[in-house]
Amino acid sequence: MEVNPLYSVAGVLVGMLVGLTGVGGGSLMTPLLVLLFGFHPTTAVGTDLLYASATKAVGTVVHGGRDTVDWKIVRRLASGSLPAAVITLSLLAYASDRFADVGKSISLVLGFALVLTAGAMLFRRQILERLGPTMRDVSDARIARFTVVLGIVLGVLVSLTSVGAGALGMTALLILYPHLPINRLVGSDIAHAVPLTLVAGIGHWIQGSVDFSLLLSLLIGSIPGIIVGSLIATRVSDRVLTPILAVTLAIVGVRLLM
Repeated sequence: MEVNPLYSVAGVLVGMLVGLTGVGGGSLMTPLLVLLFGFHPTTAVGTDLLYASATKAVGTVVHGGRDTVDWKIVRRLASGSLPAAVITLSLLAYASDRFADVGKSISLVLGFALVLTAGAMLFRRQILERLGPTMRDVSDARIARFTVVLGIVLGVLVSLTSVGAGALGMTALLILYPHLPINRLVGSDIAHAVPLTLVAGIGHWIQGSVDFSLLLSLLIGSIPGIIVGSLIATRVSDRVLTPILAVTLAIVGVRLLM
């Protein structure tokens, strides 16, 4: 495997943004690989999934050590997302053998997911104010079913685009579990992303959609980038970063849809 310094620089930039904003790397890295570096969408998605599983595993260790992971939520999400990921990957393999424009379809789904992510970032406060109070009196059994359904949706989206477990998943968890501390939901979201991205990434690897030289280059850059971004996050206002990042994702999403 050869390390490409240009890809490592991209890893640094994306890692810093992830550390600064907490937005999942898939929302940033996958469109960057497709639009800027010209990778086939399936290769970009497959490589980014294994990249995400490695980086989020580190985050899970940190959150687990601080007891900020609710494993009940993780189990509920995984019970929906992992079967959904396996089914989605099986259908993707079937379609790839029979249709020539699968890459274009993935680009369209990716664009749609990015636009949804941008909306979730821009209007998270309004969404929570509107829907959050309605969930406070819902029984735990119904919350559990809603969480499994959320896992199914994330399993499909993440397997197809590597996008969804960040802003979309967190917004939904904040609605479903308004009584839990945010850091506990963040830790649970990150912990759930590890098995999901690993299973989906292995599925893409089996289908030949992972570039390991690219993966190594990204990891070399992103790990120090995430550390630097996390260290300076307290000095940069979310009110500035979040709208800029959300608008950027929306523009990229629309570009992929065109």
